[in-house]
Amino acid sequence: MTPGNNGASTPEDDDPFGYLYADGQARGAQPPSGAGGYGYPNAVSRVRAVGERSYGQQQAPYGQPPQAAYGQGVPQQGAYGQPNAHYQAPETLPGGPPTGRQSMPSAGGGRRGPNTKGLLIGAIAVVAAVVIGIGVAMINGNTDDDKSGDQVGTNPTQSQAHSPSPSASKAADGELPKADATALQLVGGATKASDVKGAQSADGGYVTGLNQAGASMTWSIDNIPEEGPYTLFAHFSVVGEDQEMSVTVNGKLFGTKLPLKNYTHTADGDLSKGWTTTYIWPTLTKGSNTISVSCQSGDKCNALIDQFWIKKGQVKH
Repeated sequence: MTPGNNGASTPEDDDPFGYLYADGQARGAQPPSGAGGYGYPNAVSRVRAVGERSYGQQQAPYGQPPQAAYGQGVPQQGAYGQPNAHYQAPETLPGGPPTGRQSMPSAGGGRRGPNTKGLLIGAIAVVAAVVIGIGVAMINGNTDDDKSGDQVGTNPTQSQAHSPSPSASKAADGELPKADATALQLVGGATKASDVKGAQSADGGYVTGLNQAGASMTWSIDNIPEEGPYTLFAHFSVVGEDQEMSVTVNGKLFGTKLPLKNYTHTADGDLSKGWTTTYIWPTLTKGSNTISVSCQSGDKCNALIDQFWIKKGQVKH
Protein backbone atom coordinates (compact mmCIF):
# COMPACT_ATOMS: atom_id res chain seq x y z
CA MET A 1 0.00 0.00 0.00
CA THR A 2 1.09 3.53 -0.72
CA PRO A 3 0.37 6.50 1.39
CA GLY A 4 -2.46 8.65 0.21
CA ASN A 5 -4.53 11.54 1.20
CA ASN A 6 -7.50 10.41 3.20
CA GLY A 7 -8.97 13.88 3.45
CA ALA A 8 -8.69 16.33 6.28
CA SER A 9 -6.05 15.45 8.76
CA THR A 10 -7.10 13.96 12.03
CA PRO A 11 -5.35 14.73 15.28
CA GLU A 12 -3.66 11.36 15.18
CA ASP A 13 -2.16 12.10 11.70
CA ASP A 14 -1.07 15.59 12.51
CA ASP A 15 2.70 15.94 12.47
CA PRO A 16 4.05 19.35 13.51
CA PHE A 17 7.30 18.65 11.68
CA GLY A 18 5.75 17.32 8.44
CA TYR A 19 7.12 20.24 6.42
CA LEU A 20 10.60 18.85 6.89
CA TYR A 21 9.86 15.68 4.91
CA ALA A 22 9.22 15.17 1.18
CA ASP A 23 5.90 13.42 1.62
CA GLY A 24 4.79 16.14 3.99
CA GLN A 25 5.67 18.88 1.55
CA ALA A 26 3.82 16.92 -1.18
CA ARG A 27 0.74 16.96 1.05
CA GLY A 28 1.02 20.69 1.55
CA ALA A 29 2.80 20.88 4.92
CA GLN A 30 4.24 24.30 5.64
CA PRO A 31 6.58 25.71 8.28
CA PRO A 32 5.04 27.73 11.11
CA SER A 33 4.06 31.27 10.29
CA GLY A 34 2.71 33.63 12.96
CA ALA A 35 -0.49 32.69 14.75
CA GLY A 36 -1.68 30.49 11.90
CA GLY A 37 -0.04 27.38 13.24
CA TYR A 38 2.05 24.93 11.29
CA GLY A 39 1.82 21.50 9.66
CA TYR A 40 -0.65 20.25 7.09
CA PRO A 41 -3.47 22.36 5.70
CA ASN A 42 -6.57 22.23 7.82
CA ALA A 43 -4.54 20.63 10.60
CA VAL A 44 -6.03 20.58 14.01
CA SER A 45 -4.47 23.27 16.15
CA ARG A 46 -2.84 21.85 19.27
CA VAL A 47 -2.55 25.17 21.01
CA ARG A 48 -5.40 25.01 23.51
CA ALA A 49 -6.06 26.03 27.06
CA VAL A 50 -5.65 23.27 29.61
CA GLY A 51 -8.86 21.26 30.00
CA GLU A 52 -10.55 22.48 26.81
CA ARG A 53 -9.82 19.51 24.58
CA SER A 54 -12.76 17.10 24.18
CA TYR A 55 -14.25 14.91 21.53
CA GLY A 56 -17.86 14.68 20.49
CA GLN A 57 -19.14 17.71 22.38
CA GLN A 58 -18.84 21.42 22.42
CA GLN A 59 -16.49 23.08 24.86
CA ALA A 60 -17.96 25.53 27.32
CA PRO A 61 -16.11 28.56 28.59
CA TYR A 62 -13.86 27.95 31.57
CA GLY A 63 -15.85 27.81 34.76
CA GLN A 64 -19.21 26.89 33.09
CA PRO A 65 -20.71 23.40 32.99
CA PRO A 66 -20.22 21.57 29.67
CA GLN A 67 -23.11 21.50 27.21
CA ALA A 68 -24.38 18.27 25.82
CA ALA A 69 -23.08 17.41 22.37
CA TYR A 70 -25.52 17.55 19.54
CA GLY A 71 -27.50 14.38 19.37
CA GLN A 72 -26.20 13.01 22.66
CA GLY A 73 -28.01 12.63 25.97
CA VAL A 74 -25.36 13.97 28.34
CA PRO A 75 -27.27 15.63 31.17
CA GLN A 76 -26.54 19.23 31.97
CA GLN A 77 -25.17 19.82 35.45
CA GLY A 78 -27.10 22.19 37.73
CA ALA A 79 -25.61 25.27 39.20
CA TYR A 80 -23.61 25.00 42.37
CA GLY A 81 -25.86 24.66 45.40
CA GLN A 82 -28.94 23.65 43.30
CA PRO A 83 -30.44 20.17 43.39
CA ASN A 84 -29.67 17.82 40.53
CA ALA A 85 -32.76 16.79 38.68
CA HIS A 86 -31.41 13.30 38.21
CA TYR A 87 -30.61 12.80 41.95
CA GLN A 88 -32.51 10.02 43.68
CA ALA A 89 -32.89 9.91 47.46
CA PRO A 90 -31.90 6.68 49.23
CA GLU A 91 -35.54 6.21 50.33
CA THR A 92 -36.62 5.79 46.69
CA LEU A 93 -34.08 3.06 45.94
CA PRO A 94 -35.17 -0.56 45.97
CA GLY A 95 -35.03 -2.01 49.48
CA GLY A 96 -35.33 1.39 51.18
CA PRO A 97 -32.61 3.33 52.98
CA PRO A 98 -29.83 1.58 54.83
CA THR A 99 -30.95 0.28 58.21
CA GLY A 100 -27.90 1.49 60.14
CA ARG A 101 -24.41 2.80 59.97
CA GLN A 102 -21.69 0.43 58.97
CA SER A 103 -18.78 0.54 61.36
CA MET A 104 -15.46 1.33 59.88
CA PRO A 105 -12.74 -1.20 60.46
CA SER A 106 -10.42 -0.16 63.24
CA ALA A 107 -6.87 0.75 62.48
CA GLY A 108 -4.10 -1.73 62.97
CA GLY A 109 -5.79 -4.77 61.45
CA GLY A 110 -8.64 -5.10 63.96
CA ARG A 111 -6.50 -4.78 67.11
CA ARG A 112 -8.39 -3.66 70.21
CA GLY A 113 -7.46 -0.56 72.19
CA PRO A 114 -6.15 -0.57 75.77
CA ASN A 115 -8.23 -2.31 78.40
CA THR A 116 -9.24 0.80 80.36
CA LYS A 117 -11.59 -1.18 82.57
CA GLY A 118 -8.78 -3.46 83.73
CA LEU A 119 -6.49 -0.48 84.40
CA LEU A 120 -9.21 1.20 86.47
CA ILE A 121 -9.74 -1.93 88.57
CA GLY A 122 -5.98 -2.25 89.14
CA ALA A 123 -5.70 1.39 90.26
CA ILE A 124 -8.60 0.98 92.71
CA ALA A 125 -6.95 -2.16 94.14
CA VAL A 126 -3.65 -0.30 94.70
CA VAL A 127 -5.39 2.60 96.46
CA ALA A 128 -7.33 0.18 98.68
CA ALA A 129 -4.11 -1.64 99.63
CA VAL A 130 -2.41 1.64 100.57
CA VAL A 131 -5.37 2.75 102.71
CA ILE A 132 -5.46 -0.61 104.51
CA GLY A 133 -1.70 -0.46 105.15
CA ILE A 134 -1.94 3.03 106.62
CA GLY A 135 -4.81 1.94 108.87
CA VAL A 136 -2.87 -1.08 110.17
CA ALA A 137 0.22 1.07 110.81
CA MET A 138 -1.85 3.60 112.76
CA ILE A 139 -3.45 0.85 114.86
CA ASN A 140 -0.04 -0.72 115.63
CA GLY A 141 1.40 2.71 116.46
CA ASN A 142 -1.39 3.39 118.93
CA THR A 143 -0.86 -0.03 120.51
CA ASP A 144 2.88 0.60 120.89
CA ASP A 145 2.19 4.01 122.41
CA ASP A 146 -0.16 2.43 124.96
CA LYS A 147 2.44 -0.19 125.85
CA SER A 148 5.18 2.37 126.23
CA GLY A 149 2.91 4.49 128.40
CA ASP A 150 2.26 1.51 130.68
CA GLN A 151 5.98 0.83 130.99
CA VAL A 152 6.76 4.41 131.89
CA GLY A 153 4.02 4.37 134.53
CA THR A 154 5.29 1.20 136.21
CA ASN A 155 8.95 2.26 136.54
CA PRO A 156 9.46 4.73 139.39
CA THR A 157 11.43 7.87 138.63
CA GLN A 158 14.42 8.96 140.66
CA SER A 159 12.23 11.10 142.88
CA GLN A 160 9.89 8.13 143.52
CA ALA A 161 12.65 5.69 144.50
CA HIS A 162 12.42 4.54 148.08
CA SER A 163 15.22 5.26 150.52
CA PRO A 164 17.38 2.20 151.16
CA SER A 165 17.02 0.36 154.41
CA PRO A 166 19.95 0.29 156.88
CA SER A 167 20.78 -3.29 156.01
CA ALA A 168 20.47 -3.32 152.21
CA SER A 169 19.82 -1.10 149.22
CA LYS A 170 17.96 -2.37 146.13
CA ALA A 171 17.67 -0.41 142.92
CA ALA A 172 14.77 -0.57 140.47
CA ASP A 173 15.25 -2.62 137.31
CA GLY A 174 17.78 -0.98 135.00
CA GLU A 175 19.05 1.41 137.73
CA LEU A 176 22.01 1.17 140.06
CA PRO A 177 21.55 1.68 143.83
CA LYS A 178 21.50 5.04 145.58
CA ALA A 179 21.29 5.61 149.39
CA ASP A 180 21.07 8.35 151.96
CA ALA A 181 23.91 8.07 154.47
CA THR A 182 21.50 8.40 157.37
CA ALA A 183 19.85 5.12 156.30
CA LEU A 184 23.11 3.12 156.46
CA GLN A 185 24.50 1.10 159.38
CA LEU A 186 26.33 3.58 161.64
CA VAL A 187 28.85 2.51 164.32
CA GLY A 188 31.76 3.93 166.38
CA GLY A 189 30.27 7.33 167.15
CA ALA A 190 28.86 8.11 163.70
CA THR A 191 25.42 9.70 164.11
CA LYS A 192 22.65 11.52 162.27
CA ALA A 193 22.20 15.31 162.19
CA SER A 194 20.39 17.98 160.16
CA ASP A 195 21.61 21.33 161.52
CA VAL A 196 23.79 22.25 158.50
CA LYS A 197 21.82 23.27 155.42
CA GLY A 198 22.56 22.03 151.91
CA ALA A 199 22.36 18.24 152.25
CA GLN A 200 20.77 16.33 149.31
CA SER A 201 19.21 13.51 151.31
CA ALA A 202 15.46 13.03 151.29
CA ASP A 203 15.00 14.49 154.81
CA GLY A 204 17.90 16.96 154.65
CA GLY A 205 19.89 14.90 157.16
CA TYR A 206 23.56 13.77 157.07
CA VAL A 207 26.07 11.74 159.09
CA THR A 208 28.44 13.48 161.49
CA GLY A 209 30.76 12.33 164.31
CA LEU A 210 33.09 10.57 161.86
CA ASN A 211 36.25 12.30 163.16
CA GLN A 212 37.19 9.52 165.61
CA ALA A 213 38.86 6.15 165.14
CA GLY A 214 36.43 3.31 164.49
CA ALA A 215 33.55 5.48 163.26
CA SER A 216 32.08 3.97 160.09
CA MET A 217 29.13 3.73 157.70
CA THR A 218 28.32 0.35 156.05
CA TRP A 219 26.19 0.02 152.89
CA SER A 220 24.86 -3.39 151.83
CA ILE A 221 23.99 -3.36 148.11
CA ASP A 222 21.89 -5.83 146.11
CA ASN A 223 21.21 -6.32 142.38
CA ILE A 224 24.57 -5.36 140.88
CA PRO A 225 23.94 -6.53 137.26
CA GLU A 226 27.40 -7.92 136.50
CA GLU A 227 30.94 -8.04 137.77
CA GLY A 228 33.23 -5.25 136.70
CA PRO A 229 34.43 -1.72 137.40
CA TYR A 230 32.01 0.78 138.95
CA THR A 231 32.16 4.30 140.35
CA LEU A 232 31.16 5.03 143.96
CA PHE A 233 30.08 8.67 144.42
CA ALA A 234 29.74 10.48 147.81
CA HIS A 235 28.19 13.87 148.55
CA PHE A 236 29.95 15.56 151.47
CA SER A 237 30.93 18.86 153.08
CA VAL A 238 34.46 19.85 154.14
CA VAL A 239 35.85 23.26 155.01
CA GLY A 240 39.40 24.35 155.73
CA GLU A 241 41.88 21.42 155.55
CA ASP A 242 41.40 18.48 153.11
CA GLN A 243 40.20 15.16 154.61
CA GLU A 244 40.25 11.43 153.58
CA MET A 245 38.74 8.17 154.88
CA SER A 246 39.41 4.45 154.35
CA VAL A 247 37.14 2.26 152.15
CA THR A 248 36.49 -1.49 152.47
CA VAL A 249 34.84 -3.39 149.59
CA ASN A 250 33.44 -6.86 150.38
CA GLY A 251 35.73 -7.13 153.43
CA LYS A 252 38.93 -6.05 151.66
CA LEU A 253 40.62 -2.70 152.15
CA PHE A 254 40.45 -0.68 148.95
CA GLY A 255 43.81 0.56 147.69
CA THR A 256 42.69 4.20 147.45
CA LYS A 257 41.17 6.27 150.25
CA LEU A 258 37.98 8.25 149.70
CA PRO A 259 39.18 11.82 148.98
CA LEU A 260 37.28 14.46 150.96
CA LYS A 261 38.98 17.63 149.79
CA ASN A 262 37.89 21.23 150.16
CA TYR A 263 37.05 21.54 146.47
CA THR A 264 34.91 24.63 147.18
CA HIS A 265 37.77 26.41 148.96
CA THR A 266 35.38 27.34 151.76
CA ALA A 267 36.84 29.02 154.88
CA ASP A 268 36.89 27.01 158.12
CA GLY A 269 33.62 27.04 160.06
CA ASP A 270 30.96 27.48 157.31
CA LEU A 271 30.03 23.86 156.44
CA SER A 272 26.80 24.87 154.62
CA LYS A 273 28.99 26.23 151.79
CA GLY A 274 31.31 23.22 151.59
CA TRP A 275 28.98 20.66 149.94
CA THR A 276 30.51 18.95 146.91
CA THR A 277 31.04 15.48 145.36
CA THR A 278 33.90 12.95 145.31
CA TYR A 279 34.36 9.39 143.93
CA ILE A 280 36.49 6.22 143.76
CA TRP A 281 36.52 3.31 141.22
CA PRO A 282 35.98 -0.04 143.00
CA THR A 283 35.41 -3.42 141.32
CA LEU A 284 32.11 -5.04 142.33
CA THR A 285 30.78 -8.56 141.92
CA LYS A 286 27.45 -9.55 140.42
CA GLY A 287 24.57 -9.53 142.91
CA SER A 288 25.25 -8.45 146.54
CA ASN A 289 28.17 -6.26 147.71
CA THR A 290 29.14 -4.49 150.96
CA ILE A 291 30.96 -1.13 151.07
CA SER A 292 32.18 0.52 154.31
CA VAL A 293 33.63 4.03 154.77
CA SER A 294 35.49 4.33 158.07
CA CYS A 295 37.93 6.47 159.98
CA GLN A 296 41.12 4.45 160.46
CA SER A 297 44.45 5.30 161.98
CA GLY A 298 46.11 8.05 159.99
CA ASP A 299 42.86 9.20 158.32
CA LYS A 300 41.45 12.71 158.55
CA CYS A 301 37.70 12.37 159.03
CA ASN A 302 36.34 15.82 159.93
CA ALA A 303 33.55 15.78 157.31
CA LEU A 304 29.81 15.54 156.85
CA ILE A 305 28.46 12.86 154.43
CA ASP A 306 24.82 12.73 153.33
CA GLN A 307 24.52 10.48 150.25
CA PHE A 308 26.09 7.63 148.20
CA TRP A 309 25.31 6.29 144.68
CA ILE A 310 26.86 3.95 142.10
CA LYS A 311 27.37 4.17 138.33
CA LYS A 312 28.64 1.52 135.99
CA GLY A 313 32.17 1.92 134.65
CA GLN A 314 34.90 4.33 135.61
CA VAL A 315 33.29 7.75 135.18
CA LYS A 316 33.74 11.14 136.80
CA HIS A 317 30.20 12.45 137.00
